[in-house]
Formats: sequence, structure tokens, C-alpha cells
Amino acid sequence: MRKLVVLALVGFAAQLVDGALGMGYGVTSSTLLLVAGLTPASASASVHLAEIGTTLAAGTAHWRFGNVDWSVVRRIALPGALGAFLGATVLSNLSTEAAEPWMAGILLALGIYLLVRFARPIGRAINRSPLRSRFLAPLGLVAGFVDATGGGGWGPVATPSLLVSGRMEPRKVVGSVDTSEFVVALAASAGFLLGLGTTGFVWGTVLALLAGGLIAAPIAAYLVRIVPAQLLGAAVGGLIVLTNARTMMKAFDITGGTTTAVYLLIIAAWVAAAALAVRALRRTRRATAEEEERELATVS
Repeated sequence: MRKLVVLALVGFAAQLVDGALGMGYGVTSSTLLLVAGLTPASASASVHLAEIGTTLAAGTAHWRFGNVDWSVVRRIALPGALGAFLGATVLSNLSTEAAEPWMAGILLALGIYLLVRFARPIGRAINRSPLRSRFLAPLGLVAGFVDATGGGGWGPVATPSLLVSGRMEPRKVVGSVDTSEFVVALAASAGFLLGLGTTGFVWGTVLALLAGGLIAAPIAAYLVRIVPAQLLGAAVGGLIVLTNARTMMKAFDITGGTTTAVYLLIIAAWVAAAALAVRALRRTRRATAEEEERELATVS
């Protein structure tokens, strides 16, 4: 019972992160499930099955708050579903020995990306021309494949790419990515069901993650408007890097002083990224305030 409560809290925290950043549910949950001893395929399968419910709740909440661009959802979700189905099939056919370092490596790379991404200022949308399918379709395909094989990655791949395009408001990027993930989670679950059968899903874990995520989804859709993404992204990125570095070193039998040195290096990088995130947040807020003052001066 205690384990299920812990997993529910993991699902709750992961959904809060995902709803605020547009990324992080799968990466955070899969990382902790690997630490708990699940095989990579079972961890990813269980997370994606739980995500069917959490992404439906998150998408509904984002829609109610006006955070969804449906034209983007339509054009990114179907390629994402195809990529996720293919990724789930690939992971289902890998041995546990081969899959564990592969999955930990993907999660480690995504964690490093989060650290670097949120240590820099988050730009504001400046180009309002619509996004094209020739950009959204390949993005969805790659993000879906990475998501299924890594146990997470839809948000870390799709959200920054849409933000960098400068053609959508950040809140609509988060809402649209979270909403389209429902279709991706369905396709990934179908791929795991085909490759692993029902035994690939750890049902207690699925229900616990789902319960925590469902409670957090409407809260997260509101928090996306007020939570500093810089700080949350840097904090989550450091946690993911630290945890998956441990898994990688264990897989390659790295022990002793080397392990300690790696941990110290990661912690130092984590602290530096957090400090840069704080500075970037202050800089962004100062620039926004100055822009608003100029607009008021122009009006008056």
C-alpha cells in the first residue's frame, strides 16, 4: 500500500511538472520506475497507459483555459502516434540488458537538455505566421519515437521546437503539446500491447500513476500561467540527470572514485544551472517590464 501511495505522489508531481513545462511526465515517471526495478519496456508501457488518462484530463483542462491550438494538435498528433507505435515495437523486442542503458541514455540526454534549456532565457513569440505541416509532421514522428523508446520525450522534443519557432504563445505550446500527447499515449500503449501482451503492464503502478496525475492535471493547467518555468525546468533536469547517470554507471560497472567524481560534477552543474535559471528569469522579467513601460509611454 505504501508503495502505491508513493507512486501516486510520483504521478502527481510528474503531472504538475508536465502541465507547467509542457514536458516531464514520462521522463520523470520512467526515471523513478527504473530506479524501483521495473524493466525498461514495462516502465514505458505502464507510464504510457497511465498517460492515456492523464493527458485526456490535461488536454480538457488546457482547452477550458484556452491553451490549445487545435490546428497544431491535428497536424502533430498523427505523425507522433506513428512514431510512438514504432518506438514501442522496437523497445518491446529489445532484451532487458540492451534496453536499460539505451533508455537511461535517452533520459540522461533529455535531462541534460532540460538543464541547458532552462538555464537560458525563454523567448517570447514574435512571428505569428502559422506553422506548416512539413515542420510539424517530422517533429511529431521523431518526438513520438523518442517518447516510446525512452519512456518519455514527447514534451522535451516537441515543446522546445515549437517555442523556438516563435509562432505560438508559450501557454498554447504547452497546452497543444499536452493535448496531442493523448493520441501518442494511445498509439504507444497499442504498440506495447502488441509487443508485450497484457503482462507488460504493471497494473498497480498504472492505476497509482493515473490517480496522482488526474488530481494534478487541472491544477497544472492553471499553474502554467504562474509558475516560473525556468526554475522548475532546471530543478527537474538536474534530478533526471543525477538518477539516470546512476543507472548508466551501474549498467557499465563503473564504481569507486569515478562514481563519486561523476556525482560531484553533476551536482556542481545542477547548482550552476539553477543559478543561471534564476538570473535568466530576472532578466526576462526585467525586459518584459521595460517593454510594458514603453508600450504605456507610447499610448499616453
